[in-house]
Amino acid sequence: MGCSSCGNKNEFREVEKKEENKIKKSIGMVQSYASALASRGLTNKKVSTTTKQLRVISCFGNEVVGGELPPCQHLKKSKTLGKHFCGGCGCGDREATWLIAQGDKYSKLDHPKLSCPLNMPGFTDYKPSNPDEAEPPITRKYYIENMDQRKVEEVPVTIIESK
Repeated sequence: MGCSSCGNKNEFREVEKKEENKIKKSIGMVQSYASALASRGLTNKKVSTTTKQLRVISCFGNEVVGGELPPCQHLKKSKTLGKHFCGGCGCGDREATWLIAQGDKYSKLDHPKLSCPLNMPGFTDYKPSNPDEAEPPITRKYYIENMDQRKVEEVPVTIIESK
């Protein structure tokens, strides 16, 4: 999506999340967490491959597969080597909140219902970009919404079915 004539890459505009009062935010976090846990159910249901790919792009960008989208401004490195968590939702750094898990473990991005503080593609609370987000510098959300589906499908994800 960069400039085809000069080869320049896109610059991306950060979008600020709305500020909420602390009590309302805390209640929302509890509701969101409960909804995510309930969606997992007793059989460890997981999200579809395409939805997880969109979530991975929304959080990690697509630079690792040759794209130009950088990671989300809220992506944080865990104290545990190789792990990441969302610094925007308030979930903190612990095994249950790591965005991607190893092996057959269940990760945060596996939950069928999952909220994102920026309402990004792939998440249950996704809201399409506003028209002004298409104006340079574009937003990450607008970029993802306009990605070729084949590029989304190139993003490697693992979904281990429960036994």
